[in-house]
Amino acid sequence: MESFVHLRKGTTPDRMHADLGGLKDDELGRGGFTGRTAQLYRRNDPVSYRAVGPLAPVDVLADALKPTDSTDAAGSPLLLFSNADCRISLSRRDREMPFFARYIDGDLLSFVHKGSGLLETEFGPLRYREGDWVYVPKACTFRQIPDSETTLLMIESTEEFRVPPAGPLGRHFPFDPNRMTVPEPAAMDDDGRDEYEVRLVHEGGPTALFYPHHPLDVVGWQGDNFPFTFNIADYNVVLSDTVHLPATVHLFMQATGVYVMNFLPKRAESAPGTETIPWYHRNADYDEIAFFHGGDMYGVPMPPGLISHAPQGVHHGAPEKMRERARRKRDEISHIGWTTIAVDTRRRLIPSPEVLANNLGAH
Repeated sequence: MESFVHLRKGTTPDRMHADLGGLKDDELGRGGFTGRTAQLYRRNDPVSYRAVGPLAPVDVLADALKPTDSTDAAGSPLLLFSNADCRISLSRRDREMPFFARYIDGDLLSFVHKGSGLLETEFGPLRYREGDWVYVPKACTFRQIPDSETTLLMIESTEEFRVPPAGPLGRHFPFDPNRMTVPEPAAMDDDGRDEYEVRLVHEGGPTALFYPHHPLDVVGWQGDNFPFTFNIADYNVVLSDTVHLPATVHLFMQATGVYVMNFLPKRAESAPGTETIPWYHRNADYDEIAFFHGGDMYGVPMPPGLISHAPQGVHHGAPEKMRERARRKRDEISHIGWTTIAVDTRRRLIPSPEVLANNLGAH
């Protein structure tokens, strides 16, 4: 139940997320950051705890994980996290696929962390590069041909990915569709093989189909269901100088129970007293995945390839030393240089055994 009543009890600052006077700003909210909310002002750091059990936060470096496609051209991405709405995987391919892939259980949205190359699709060829989002519709056939070793964070949804409603921003919404790259049809000829394998990726699979002709033989297409790429350099960041805006402002695409956001370099909030680092929170209704692509936070480098999982109901946020540094340095450092991909899910995510075996917090 949403309410227009906002109560204030005890010692609180005059402005939300500002002028804390040494208190710790902790948000307990519903519906991500869009429902009913309580700001709790604490004496102590809420992320100063020791976690034991299945809902403990997880931090793992992508470079420590070994997808089979990193050593075997016929290999597969490595499953990282999953629930009934999505599967999040990691790929590190440096050789062309000897087969064609078709994801059957849902749409595929992949972020290019490293590398460049070509995606051959039924709709035509798509070049990709670092910082690209690559969208492939459910059941679309494709083949990846890397120019160099390519690291992908792959998000497979069981329902369609959609661009969120633009709302009051209208055509000024951060995701400008004019900046998408959409393939032109280019039917491919047979290359002398007896048959072509199309690998169906699905729960309980894979299944292999073998065609006597090239599967990418499309000479033309029309409609509004197609693959595309979109680079984060073309994503427009929404800013405020007087309050640090919630994560949902940076929403890129969404599916049922799955929300994908871009946290990109931006000007730091400049109004005196305004906190420039996201407040502590425990996102009561969503699990959160943060994939650190690179950049820095107030001059402190972000670890590229770090994958962080914060289960719903568990406090997380930048440590207090980082917040103190941000306050001291606000006159010297006017920009936040982070580049982070975030995935929020309604249902709890289950970490894979490989992720748990490489959890930095467990060592």
